[in-house]
Amino acid sequence: MSETILGAEEHPLVACTISRDVQLYDLLIEDMEDALGEGWGDLGFDEAIPFMGQPDGERMSFIAIAIDKEDEGRADQLSAIIHKAATKGIKVILIAEDVKPATLHKLLREGADEFVPYPLPEGELQAAITKIMTPAPAAQDGEEAAPAKPTSALSKTGAANGALIAVQGLAGGVGATTLVTNLAWELATVTKTDGPRVCILDLDLQMGSVSTYMDLTRREAVFEMLSDIDSMDEDSFGQALVGYENKVQVLTAPPDLLPLDMIGPEEVEKILDMARQHFDYVIVDMPKTLVQWSETILTSAHVYLAMIELDMRSAQNALRMKRALQSEGLPFDKLRFMLNRAPKFTDLQGKARVKRMAESLGISIDLQMPDGGRPILQACDHGQPLAVAAAKNPLRREIMKLAASIHAVGQTDAEAA
Repeated sequence: MSETILGAEEHPLVACTISRDVQLYDLLIEDMEDALGEGWGDLGFDEAIPFMGQPDGERMSFIAIAIDKEDEGRADQLSAIIHKAATKGIKVILIAEDVKPATLHKLLREGADEFVPYPLPEGELQAAITKIMTPAPAAQDGEEAAPAKPTSALSKTGAANGALIAVQGLAGGVGATTLVTNLAWELATVTKTDGPRVCILDLDLQMGSVSTYMDLTRREAVFEMLSDIDSMDEDSFGQALVGYENKVQVLTAPPDLLPLDMIGPEEVEKILDMARQHFDYVIVDMPKTLVQWSETILTSAHVYLAMIELDMRSAQNALRMKRALQSEGLPFDKLRFMLNRAPKFTDLQGKARVKRMAESLGISIDLQMPDGGRPILQACDHGQPLAVAAAKNPLRREIMKLAASIHAVGQTDAEAA
């Protein structure tokens, strides 16, 4: 038991960290000190339950349980700690690094109140503490407490004026869906208050992964809406959407595989119009194949991002795309090529390869995004935006800059109008 607990008489104990060794979590120590000063202590796993039975332990407001992959074998012990805390009215924040999603889900079902990934994103621990310590509004005398009414997914009205951003990967695994989900989050949080309303349309009807990357449920209402778009209204469109953290609304891909020609240009145009009436930014995750309604989105989009990598398959597919669009008289120049996993600044040979690729294809590579490494895959598997899972990742920083740039242009256009 730490000296902080033994000295609880001088500094009333507010919370405790519980871990195998708190020294493994230096960022947690810093954030706890910033939030609570000296009003917290540290316990090992074996000490936690006995201490919560003592008077000092019963007066705690919350515990922060820090675990990594080496602690997954302690699942039963961790569940017992969470259950004990619940019986004492002590809130639980779960802090995990490289832990399997199944383990996290189990512990959250056992009663953990909040989850924060480690390394701790800036400000996330304080936000979690504030959330769990904020009491729910009390009901008036003689009234039953009513459940909170969710904010309508569709509240903005008026003429279709939301900005349309389309993203298409020109080869498998180039990061198009990762860009879609994170760009949506960065746009929704680009301002501290009154952020823009953002919607994602996952129109990859067969292999769409937006729901996976944001840990959302695929709704049958999506299939029902797509089956009868002529009858689509605000209610049916709103019911097909699912919200993520009250920041982003998502039209996921349907639960089952559907033919891409199930909807045509007129149906897609109606979906786009409905979304743009109610959202400031509409981001479309396109299928990799060209379909009848690809032209509809290409001509309607304010920004059309084509994702590629520095490899032969991307080069060949970019050339095919160029030939296909130019042969049909479509605006190929509207495409903005984005190179994912671009060479580092010091990689002169890689930079030269990028230049040769652009010259040989006759295109301009407008954006180069860095390789974010393993944290990108982990964030996608956990269904979290990079701003939460890996805030300081270089890829996240570039997407944040892109979102700020898009929003600045949007604000300028709005003021000019």
